Amino acid sequence: MQLVVARIGRAHGIKGEVTVEVRTDEPELRLGPGAVLATDPPSAGPLTIETGRVHSGRLLLRFEGVTDRTAAEALRNTLLIAEVDPEELPEGEDEYYDHQLIDLDVVTEDGTEVGRITEISHLPSQDLFIVERPDGSEVLIPFVAEIVTEIDLDEQRAVITPPPGLIDDRAEIASSRDEDA
Repeated sequence: MQLVVARIGRAHGIKGEVTVEVRTDEPELRLGPGAVLATDPPSAGPLTIETGRVHSGRLLLRFEGVTDRTAAEALRNTLLIAEVDPEELPEGEDEYYDHQLIDLDVVTEDGTEVGRITEISHLPSQDLFIVERPDGSEVLIPFVAEIVTEIDLDEQRAVITPPPGLIDDRAEIASSRDEDA
């Protein structure tokens, strides 16, 4: 099974280093020197990590054969993909791989259907579920304990307790404002 473990950011310096947005809880294992990673797009790889270091709180990597800023910049936005054992599960009780969450049904605590998780956006402050609603529109749900109260992989659903306005239709929000006025 393949998992996205990082996204390459901008070039750093002139010797081929790049910043990376880490998408794994085990960067020392998956992004260490000597690791060979597949890429998306496939034409960019595979890439072998030559060196890695932390600079100002950001992980910097250098890949074999990438020796200057131009070559490093050409890798920008490339996803780094590691091969993992399909039986391997995250260690923490409330930790999940993206592939476990994609396609889960999202419902409120009272069972109201919200939609289906189609993508997960990894932001610096928190992760977001991108949920496709039955009407085809999308809603963004922050993946935080206060909102996502349960992940049930057996039932293939995520239960949420959304704050007012998070999933309400714009018309409902506007009418409630009119009533308050």
